[in-house]
Amino acid sequence: MDSLGTILGVWAHPDDETYLSAGIMARAVRAGSRVVCITATRGEGGSPDEARWPPATMGEVRTRELLRSLAVLGVTEHVFLDLPDIDMDTPLPEAGAPRVTEIMAEVEPDTVLTFGPDGMTGHAAHQSVSRWATEAFEAVAHPGARLLYATNTPEWAAEWLPRLAPLDLFRPGTPPVTPRRDLAFEPGLGDELLDLKLAAFNAHESQIEGLVSLFGSDGLRAAFDEEAYRVGATKGPGR
Repeated sequence: MDSLGTILGVWAHPDDETYLSAGIMARAVRAGSRVVCITATRGEGGSPDEARWPPATMGEVRTRELLRSLAVLGVTEHVFLDLPDIDMDTPLPEAGAPRVTEIMAEVEPDTVLTFGPDGMTGHAAHQSVSRWATEAFEAVAHPGARLLYATNTPEWAAEWLPRLAPLDLFRPGTPPVTPRRDLAFEPGLGDELLDLKLAAFNAHESQIEGLVSLFGSDGLRAAFDEEAYRVGATKGPGR
């Protein structure tokens, strides 16, 4: 993980980055690396309880939550694309694609973190940003850069997917699973990074209640002590 260099994360909603890369980002920041995070929407379509979290203000709520979460991790460079968040089955507007390419060209990342083509959960907005990040990587990434797709180990899937089933998070064919030998780096975080990740996770107050109720604090520590990525692409010389 120490060799990731400048990191660019490309995500769909506030909290995607925390679930999948909070520990990686925190470690990189503390090592002196540049970390930039793109979030395509403000998550206004993600109200788990419309009485407590009215849809009309959900985007503002989740914007504040994301910025608090990134502050916990020490990430200071963030860009909203301000695309509409509609539902799990609606792709994002293609206006986001050139913006991702533009930002990637400016940042010149050594490592791009994003969803795989599966979108991790099968949700259409996740798949949109995966495709945009992949196309941008092919177009503008510098030689030696790596595109990494979020995944899970078989051990994680066997232990935690049955317990996550009541939340109905994953569409058929998801989440992706990759053997440890095929991962880009060891996925475990360790106590210090996990503490930071859980603090960032707790900043997403409107989104976490179901998971907290399901797992409890000890279960959350065990379930989120893994950030697994496989190599989606590597930019070769002269490309």
